[in-house]
Amino acid sequence: MKIIALNKRATHDYEILERFEAGIVLNGNEIKSVRSGKVQLTDSFAIVKDGELLLLNCHITPYSHAAIRDDNATRTRHLLMHRREIDRLEGAISRKGLTIVTLKMYLNGKNYAKVEIATARHKKLIDKRESLKSRDLKREASRDLKINIK
Repeated sequence: MKIIALNKRATHDYEILERFEAGIVLNGNEIKSVRSGKVQLTDSFAIVKDGELLLLNCHITPYSHAAIRDDNATRTRHLLMHRREIDRLEGAISRKGLTIVTLKMYLNGKNYAKVEIATARHKKLIDKRESLKSRDLKREASRDLKINIK
């Protein structure tokens, strides 16, 4: 598995509840850009519309050597999942007020582009402070252990 792009902002802004893997529908020029790593997932998210899972705001830079130029880098793309999973996602986001965020894009062993999405709840400011505080405490504890061992 080759990781193409990560969305570090998602783990900072959201509390990740459940992760899913989805295929993504790309055209020939887009997959070439993905293989060269020209993808940004920072503000991307997914929605369920008319029973289809759609990826919005995923920026894939147009391939530089393409014969036919498609300059729409942030177009809406279809995500491929089983019907039961899509229905489960749709139920979760409608009932609980959750969001579907993208976490990473990668190529699997067969060179298919896959997207890891997750249902997430937006963190409040105090939750962000608590997670930063706990991370700092863990870092200091590991430093103390390293000093004591040496």
